[in-house]
Amino acid sequence: MDFFQSQETLTSFEWLLRAVVAFFFLLVVTRVLGQRAISQLRPLDFAIALVIGNIIAHPLSDEKLGLKGSMITTIVLVVLYLGGIYTILKWPWFRRLITPAPITIVQNGEIIYKGLKKARISIDVLLEELREEKIEDVKKVALAIWEADGKFSVFLDPKYEPLTPSSMQLETQPFDFPKTIIKEGKINSKELKQMQKSEEWIISSLKSLYQTEVKNVLFATLDNQDNLKVFLYK
Repeated sequence: MDFFQSQETLTSFEWLLRAVVAFFFLLVVTRVLGQRAISQLRPLDFAIALVIGNIIAHPLSDEKLGLKGSMITTIVLVVLYLGGIYTILKWPWFRRLITPAPITIVQNGEIIYKGLKKARISIDVLLEELREEKIEDVKKVALAIWEADGKFSVFLDPKYEPLTPSSMQLETQPFDFPKTIIKEGKINSKELKQMQKSEEWIISSLKSLYQTEVKNVLFATLDNQDNLKVFLYK
């Protein structure tokens, strides 16, 4: 167990052992910290991102540390990471061990206190997350779940859902994503060509509709219905 101690030099095998021990130790620490500490990152991703950054940084800032050991450690960790991803996909029991299960925080308009404690978040954090979803009243929430990556999934009670054309059985036009034809005073000729328009057309349209020139346009879009939207420099 000499590889645990501070030494002048380590063999390649001792560097390998250090990497393996550190990797699994960090995974355990990550699970103990809980989802809040690794918001928007899965435990396996958090562990590998944190430890590799530190491993590479140390030999670059300390001349007493050789690069060989850090490279061996990094390679071992990458192999462990890829192995972990494969194992997660192959065996569900390992996925449950590494990735925490979603935690129910709100159900049928009621806050689940046990869920708050398990996720290690406060009422203030819950209210903040709901405000970000434009929800001002917890009673309107049918289900709120704290996901493994530290994000909230919120579902409103159906009676509070906004009306949509589908719910009112109204016909709608097909989705049409506007194309950027001018950006920072420059015409995007490729997009114009795909829209079957010429530069002369856009110059003429700007002059007739907005009394301006291309160089004065910060951003402009055009859809399939020839709706031209222009944002000028202010």
